[in-house]
Amino acid sequence: MASTYIYTYAGYDDERSLRALEMRALFGTESQTNILESTVKIDPSRSPFIKERIAVIFEGESLEELLEQLAHFQVTGETFKVICVKNGEESFEKRRAIEREVGQRIKGVADIRNPQRFFAVMHVNRRWVFGDYMKSESVWFLHQQKPHNYSTALSTRVARAVVNIAIPNPVGIKAIDPCCGIGTVLIEALSIGTDIVGSDNNPVILAGTRENIAHFGFTGEVTYKDMRTVTNHYDVAIIDLPYNLCSVISPQEQLEMLQSARRFADKVVVVTVEHIDPILIDARFEILDRAVAKKGVFTREVIVCR
Repeated sequence: MASTYIYTYAGYDDERSLRALEMRALFGTESQTNILESTVKIDPSRSPFIKERIAVIFEGESLEELLEQLAHFQVTGETFKVICVKNGEESFEKRRAIEREVGQRIKGVADIRNPQRFFAVMHVNRRWVFGDYMKSESVWFLHQQKPHNYSTALSTRVARAVVNIAIPNPVGIKAIDPCCGIGTVLIEALSIGTDIVGSDNNPVILAGTRENIAHFGFTGEVTYKDMRTVTNHYDVAIIDLPYNLCSVISPQEQLEMLQSARRFADKVVVVTVEHIDPILIDARFEILDRAVAKKGVFTREVIVCR
């Protein structure tokens, strides 16, 4: 029987579309609530939207039924702590009481200050569950502190979601960001273990791109290149099309760039501030999925193509 994982989500209303697309990419489904259940195991720190994960060990129709199962559960060799995950109107006092009650049923050594293992108990989808607990770390937030930034670059939060949409599982994947700019997407991709290279046709910024990558202890190839001259083949390309005043490109240039991407990548995720569906169709792409991502006054589309 496949393991069940429960993920809780958080985010702003204007992230709803992007969050749903990331869910579909990572889990093959989406949830209309802030909770998603799946047999797919994902490190919660992968996503900028996931708060925590429970790997279910026991479940019962009532808390009493769950407690009966826990009476036979033993933790050896490490200390533990139980967290009651809020889902609804449970008060702080009620959740603390549940934590104590659950913790007392487990055979082992509890440590509320420096535990070696975390467990969670939660009332979800009309039953009680108990399992190993993992809290998300905001890796994307740390990556905001890079030495070089562009005001119009993707936020690290959006960039991380785009990477997850493009590369749900990085194992064995060769990827490219052929308009890498200051390296925001590259850093998020490298941080999840992706084999990715970057290039850009603006040589002025590339020293800063390399410094940004090295700042976080990553290594990756970054070259000065027009994407229309890329010759190697990749599983995935992530293309944040140039759009600022210094990088105005014509529809014909956009078409040439996307035609070249179709040649060198099997799957392409395009980030654009313009409506480019006709150009994608002219480049003979099939549009598989899409979302809207917002940052201040900018509204971008994230389009998944093959």
